[in-house]
Amino acid sequence: MVRKIITYPNKRLFLQSLPVEKFDEELHILLDDMYETMIASSGVGLAAIQVDVPLRIFIVNIIDENEEQKKEDLLEIINPVITPLNDELIVCTEGCLSVPDFFEEVQRYRKILVKYQDRFGKEKELEAEDFLAVAIQHENDHLDGHLFIEKLSFSKREKFNKEFKKQRKLKKANEKI
Repeated sequence: MVRKIITYPNKRLFLQSLPVEKFDEELHILLDDMYETMIASSGVGLAAIQVDVPLRIFIVNIIDENEEQKKEDLLEIINPVITPLNDELIVCTEGCLSVPDFFEEVQRYRKILVKYQDRFGKEKELEAEDFLAVAIQHENDHLDGHLFIEKLSFSKREKFNKEFKKQRKLKKANEKI
């Protein structure tokens, strides 16, 4: 089932998500729904809080070298702990399903280690680098109540605020028609 994605400035996006303790059918339904929601929205990642469930869960499914997004490459990451593997940073253009139609460059660690649990509670470890590492860090920020726009410089944040206000005015004007 495709769920509704909550969008900025919804205050629930800034909640601290809680650890998952039950690895049951309800969790599996949530993960399956998150996947359908992410695909329906043309995303490469989605955190549970974005569908208004404040649990430490996110999924990532990046597009491969053949420009395909295969379900077998889907990562379901529960209760993650992320450690940078060095100080090397990269800059990547990011967007967010909860901040529609806005993209900006953000600096993140290039290589990370993620310790997490899968849908059955099994402990896992993954070394990720480049775009996969960026996507994981982006989604993990959601679990701590942060959005990528908070990482922008003052001038880029001002640009975002201006664009956001303009979009809201347009949306309100269109609703009146």
